[in-house]
Amino acid sequence: MKNLPFFAAAAALLSLAACENKPEEVSSTAPDPMASQLANAAPVELPPAIASSVTLRCSDNSLLFVDFFQGDKQVQVKSEKDGKATMLKAPEAGQPYVAEGGYKLTGTAKSVDVTLPGAGSKNCHA
Repeated sequence: MKNLPFFAAAAALLSLAACENKPEEVSSTAPDPMASQLANAAPVELPPAIASSVTLRCSDNSLLFVDFFQGDKQVQVKSEKDGKATMLKAPEAGQPYVAEGGYKLTGTAKSVDVTLPGAGSKNCHA
């Protein structure tokens, strides 16, 4: 009777030795169904960073807040510091920035000529 546990253990080891000893690979993620579409997608272009933010004093003594973006193709204009911003875009660098509603801006961060709806045209300096 003393040898019975030994024989039982030996029988269990022999039955386990017949099993494949490769570790089982477990993953909690499912394969991405869009992986091939994402791999073949066109590269994404990031929006431009702000090159400079300036506050300009205009000829009618009002203030204009302008954010100039890198690439010289877009600016963001506000007539009040916490007011609504309007994005103006130029087709190419060096051309006037425009937006729907009658917005137009030309110039640099030091001096601009701007046309705003309801306010007309004015010149503003840093």
